[in-house]
This record gives sequence, C-alpha cells and structure tokens, in this order.
Amino acid sequence: KLYKFIGKNIKALIDRPDEPFCFRLQKNRVYYVKESIMKKATNIARDKLVYLGICLGKLTHTGKFRLTIGALDILAQHAKYKIWVKPSAEMQFLYGNHVLKSGLARITENTPAYTGVIVYNMADVPLGFGVTAKSTNDCRALDPTSIVSFHQADCGEYLRAEEDL
Repeated sequence: KLYKFIGKNIKALIDRPDEPFCFRLQKNRVYYVKESIMKKATNIARDKLVYLGICLGKLTHTGKFRLTIGALDILAQHAKYKIWVKPSAEMQFLYGNHVLKSGLARITENTPAYTGVIVYNMADVPLGFGVTAKSTNDCRALDPTSIVSFHQADCGEYLRAEEDL
C-alpha cells in the first residue's frame, strides 16, 4: 500500500541518516517508530502498550491492510503524485467526498489512473489521500461532474471517527 503512494521512496523511510526507523505491528495496527523507542518499549507488556510511534494503518477483520489518516504526514513528504483542490472543493473533500473535475485545481503531470495521490489545498497543506480515477491526460477531457480521485482518508476523520483512530 505504501508503494502505491510513495514508490521507491519506501527505502528512505527505514534507512534514514539521522536515526533508523522500523515498522511494528501492535494490536492489528502498524506503527512507524524509531528503533531506540521500540527497544525501550520492550520493557512494557504488549497488552499494556497503548500506542507506539506513528500509526500508519490497521489490519481489517479479513486481514487486509488499510492506511489511516495518521500516515498522511509521512506520505506527503515522499509523495510521487499530488492533486491540488480549489478552495470551493476543499470542504467537500474534508467531509469525505471524492474529488470532482470541477474542484480540481492542479494535478501532477503523467499521473497514471488508479494510483495513490496526496490531496493538497492551494496553500500546499496536505488534506488527505486517495486513488486517481483517471490519468492526467484523461482528466483534461472530462466533464465537470466526473470523479478525478476517489477519497480514501482526510483530516476530517479525526473528528468523524475519533473513537476508531
């Protein structure tokens, strides 16, 4: 899933020049954590450990991995493809709706269809992420009510689903 959004930059997540990081599974959630903190956390019983580092996603009941909004900062730093939305469409995206052609301000050149994108507002603040419905070339010919990007997660989830995060 991470590869879908950041491509070969995954290696940069683990092999960092400042301090090595790792991925850890704890209570069906995947965390991105410094190795030094992870080693210190071994002193705490696993059932007592509530949180460890940055929560990137969780495993569903069927065993599939689902990225959560906690991964947005990491995805935004290493994103290959980006979409910018107009101010009029910003709130619609934050309410959980897809990005329509009428709300699209800019899109990264040569973005393929069905690939992960980070959604930004016009001030370059990451709002969330999704999957493109059409490629960059196909977007130019769409009518204004067509979907450009399918919604996956947004910053509004902190308010809508705070008990699940």
